Amino acid sequence: MSEKRIHITQGQFATGSDPDLVITTLLGSCVSVCLWDAQVGIGGMNHMLLARPSSGNQARTLSGLRAMEVLINDLLKQGAVRERLKAKAFGGARMIEGLSDIGQENVEFTEHFLAQEGIVLSTKSFGGTQARNLRFWPATGRALQKVTNTRANLVEVDAPAASGQGLELF
Repeated sequence: MSEKRIHITQGQFATGSDPDLVITTLLGSCVSVCLWDAQVGIGGMNHMLLARPSSGNQARTLSGLRAMEVLINDLLKQGAVRERLKAKAFGGARMIEGLSDIGQENVEFTEHFLAQEGIVLSTKSFGGTQARNLRFWPATGRALQKVTNTRANLVEVDAPAASGQGLELF
């Protein structure tokens, strides 16, 4: 069987239960949360840019609260049970010195949201100054992170997640 990939970028999410599906993303200061329900073999991943929305509709679509709500709701629609959801979370790097630490704000939002919702955070990899390539297999909850060797200023490509035609990282 061949692996099926969906690449997500800022403000996007993807879910699935196909054992051959892998969801990928590239993170800097952004955070991705991978959620899955092991009992029914379904999961998903989001990519949040901002912990809190600022003004404007686009800013709201990139906020952490919206990213978490749409991911959880989609998983529940597909048969996941909220009380069984487990989480893995990645990102929140400080990519540019001298600016506000958006990455840390994203990390704080993520940890607070998951704790408040009673979702167990089984694995986390936050902070630092390096970008992360992330792969997540939603049917099993397996996650693979590859951290870059150098500090980078990230520009993320806006590619549609629904088509599965995105930036290939590996």
